[in-house]
Amino acid sequence: MTKTLRLILGDQLNIRHSWFDRIDDKVTYVLMEVRTETDYALHHIQKVVGFFASMRAFAAQLQANNHQVIYIKLNDATNLQSFEKNIKWLIAENAFTHFEYQLPDEYRLDQQLKEICQAITITSNFIDSEHFFTTRNELGDFFKNKKTFLLESFYRALRKKHAILMEGNNPLTGQWNYDGDNRKKLPKNHKAISPLVFDNDVSEIYQEIKGTTIRTIGNIDAKHYLWPTSRQQALELLVFFVSECLPYFGSYQDAMAPNEWSLYHSRLSFSMNLKLISPQEVIDCSIAEWQKRPNEIEYNQLEGFVRQIIGWREYMRGIYWLKMPDYASMNFFDNQEKLPDWFWTGKTKMNCLKDAINQSLDYAYAHHIQRLMITGNFALLAGIQPDEVDAWYLGIYIDAIEWVEITNTRGMSQFADGGIVGTKPYVSSASYIDKMSHYCGTCFYNKAVKTGDKACPFNSLYWNFYDRNEDKLAKNPRIGMMYNVWRNMKPEAKTELLEQANYYLKNINTL
Repeated sequence: MTKTLRLILGDQLNIRHSWFDRIDDKVTYVLMEVRTETDYALHHIQKVVGFFASMRAFAAQLQANNHQVIYIKLNDATNLQSFEKNIKWLIAENAFTHFEYQLPDEYRLDQQLKEICQAITITSNFIDSEHFFTTRNELGDFFKNKKTFLLESFYRALRKKHAILMEGNNPLTGQWNYDGDNRKKLPKNHKAISPLVFDNDVSEIYQEIKGTTIRTIGNIDAKHYLWPTSRQQALELLVFFVSECLPYFGSYQDAMAPNEWSLYHSRLSFSMNLKLISPQEVIDCSIAEWQKRPNEIEYNQLEGFVRQIIGWREYMRGIYWLKMPDYASMNFFDNQEKLPDWFWTGKTKMNCLKDAINQSLDYAYAHHIQRLMITGNFALLAGIQPDEVDAWYLGIYIDAIEWVEITNTRGMSQFADGGIVGTKPYVSSASYIDKMSHYCGTCFYNKAVKTGDKACPFNSLYWNFYDRNEDKLAKNPRIGMMYNVWRNMKPEAKTELLEQANYYLKNINTL
């Protein structure tokens, strides 16, 4: 008689997976809280707690549905603190004859599970996680023999394949992409809607973690944990987003404002990345709401959101599986500097960075423009080693799992891949930050001053970046204009800018 052990990882909480279509008393599911997962990065406390709380709720749901479940808690006496050791022990203890797992999303875990299957003495196999629109290899096949990996062409192909916002073989409105309509600054004194937050008491889990040597960063209110920890709560957040936030999402998705940590963003990435809800559900719900309220929800609001889900999210996963493991060591600019100390504390005089970092410490969250054009922008201008930047992003954000984090950070944000993901480095001076935010008006530094007392660091660091990397960037057609401006500057002006940048880089921890 076959007796099967099935492993469910912490980001595989998909109750609609085909595994659970039938109850079989010869199949046992195992979920486990292990130190190999808490310790491979310095995680935000809200992230660790959120994973464990969601895993425990999922295990309880499986048990309520009459499935056989083993749940190994962090501090259980029998917990051997790694997938391999626990699986080997369970097989021996319970006489399992077969082992199964769902394909993991991380290269690290993919390698681990292959090694486990080789090490155990029983038969094994794997199954797809049944979550994404694409397979691991679909992007690689789509761009086979191509030199560039253009997101827009992949996005259009997926829209066609899955008949999303299509009329036959053409986009619904005749236009594929409304990105140009989605770059508005929040109007002055505009008050965004208050975000939906939850009131989960995770004190027990928090105390269990505190009782160990696990190192974490960030803050938490364990009695009123705000993130979804169940499918039901994730669906509540989805409904809140489409009904309250979607009408404004596209227009203000790139906007930033002090003390507005959520704005009109969905904050569904954590729930989606744990697979509590699927991208198909998210898109279907958004489109249904737009169809109900076409006069209230303009099409550009919807398309911008759909593009994030079916375009960017699937694209980044495809790049990850196409380019790993080499992607994790790419460093196009050979940047070698350390991350400033205040990235871990938020104690800087630069308003934009202070706000984005403190928000990240308080909520384990910042939206994509804060990540790209505030923290990421500064790290690239300052020449920070990509490993340092990766570690910070992977640890501090609740939705950061390597398959989606590293391609966004090392690729889009840091251009460390030399242009696989982005066609140019995403850097800016203070002018862009001021254009898209309300940070600059009350900042210690002066956005309009390039050198001298209280000159905004972004201004001199911006030109220093282009000067430092001219040999690698001068022929890039998307930034040729900036080099023309740089070359036409007076020599003394260039010297002043480079000296200012050098001063700031030498005193980076005091900015």
